[in-house]
Amino acid sequence: MIAELHCHTSEYSACSHVNAVELIKRAHYTGAQAIVITDHHYQWNDDDLAKIKHDAGLPDYFNVLSGEEFKTNDFGDVLIYGLKETLKKQDLSLEEVRKQFPHTAIIWAHPYRHNKIPEKEKLLNPLLDGIEIFSSNYMTSESARALKDYHELKFTAIAGTDTHALSYTGTYLTIFDHTFSTIEEMVEEIKKGRCRPFFKEIPRSGTTDTKITEITIGPKTASERKKMIIKTYEDMDSWKSGERSFHIVSEILKYGFKEGSFRVSRPLDKDEKNLSLIEERVEGETLYKKLLAAEKKDAEKYLKLAAGWLAELHNLELRITPADEYLSIEKERLEYYLSGMYETKHPHTERVQLISDEVWSNEKAIIEAHPEYLVQSHGDFHLKNLFIGEDKKTNEKFIGAIDFNSSYQLLKAFDVGSFIAQHRNMFIDKPEIAEKAPFEIFYREYIDKVNYLNHDFEAQVELYKARTYLSIIYYLVKVGKGTSENFWSIMVAAERSLAQMSYQRT
Repeated sequence: MIAELHCHTSEYSACSHVNAVELIKRAHYTGAQAIVITDHHYQWNDDDLAKIKHDAGLPDYFNVLSGEEFKTNDFGDVLIYGLKETLKKQDLSLEEVRKQFPHTAIIWAHPYRHNKIPEKEKLLNPLLDGIEIFSSNYMTSESARALKDYHELKFTAIAGTDTHALSYTGTYLTIFDHTFSTIEEMVEEIKKGRCRPFFKEIPRSGTTDTKITEITIGPKTASERKKMIIKTYEDMDSWKSGERSFHIVSEILKYGFKEGSFRVSRPLDKDEKNLSLIEERVEGETLYKKLLAAEKKDAEKYLKLAAGWLAELHNLELRITPADEYLSIEKERLEYYLSGMYETKHPHTERVQLISDEVWSNEKAIIEAHPEYLVQSHGDFHLKNLFIGEDKKTNEKFIGAIDFNSSYQLLKAFDVGSFIAQHRNMFIDKPEIAEKAPFEIFYREYIDKVNYLNHDFEAQVELYKARTYLSIIYYLVKVGKGTSENFWSIMVAAERSLAQMSYQRT
């Protein structure tokens, strides 16, 4: 059973701008099966509740109940469910409220609001029956902190919208294990811990030092449904690396990418104390999945969207990170790509080392000779870091990019070569994709949309195809596919790309 447990009416809460009838109608529309009105220091009586339910024309199964929000002198606001009459505003502690009303359920309302960090002892105080961990009052980082405490301390939790206006009513709902029709039955469910916030939590693949969780709070019908990605880091060094990406995207957003055809995963908040970064979840499916299922016409459209997104970024010619940052770490990274081959004494180690050496010498020479060619790039531009979605207002397709951890000032060809090489690798055993969605569509569209390319661009694309193949070789060795046909194919493709680079320069 799903219920809205924290809301205010204009009849008895001066801070509210929605009357009771409109409030409960909206809650029913969002999918709630019950609503508990919690006006400040006021308890609705049964006759008045029955009247507003009648006036709203709601079905019998929808329960309209009343609780009360009361301000204590030590815990601040609490939600009290099960009072027989109004508890008027007065100077009482939580303990005094509990002694007077032992059979009620008492919830600590929005304790994380205003960036507060509730003490463990207070969250686990036996005088409380639960904690409100999701609320419209919370910033994103406060919701993430509350969720973390909920999992670690395992207290009973609810969500409460704390509605004061019609538009966001029913956003933060609570789900109960069993149905109830009276406030007394609901109190029993809370006291026995048979309730929890209405949200979806999905762990996503991260790294050894990063935990990624996708959170969706509220029903699909809610107008302000919150969707976010929480990245939690193991140590300060990894958090600073994530914070670097957070900063890059924040800067990019100053120049667009918020709405329209081209978007990014918008940073929402950061919590250094808990080593967490929170960002908006990009709607839709990955470009990889879309190309697998799409008809030829749609596949071409998606590839053109990807090319348009990249050209849009490159055309800004942003320079957010230091110009020398990439070269300062690149040689070590290329060596890392070969580390698995040396450790396993792979028979083609020397051959791949020659590829790596040529990549490094060419990269270094170009960047040192022409630092003016560098622009802020994505750095990991491939089909699984791009999402195709549909704008709910315009019904138009859009493409959004995630994961800017590898964003540096780079040659434009870096992102283009990476995309082409990854496209080839991801569909290496799916020739039908090459027929309906060839990378040439992406390449031509990018050339058409980008404002400026240097004279050596085509050769540089081949260089960065070869570099991307080195990263794929590293992965194949790591997962035990170092002797596979795929490994051989990728190694030969890297050699061909370097040969093509040399040919284009003659």
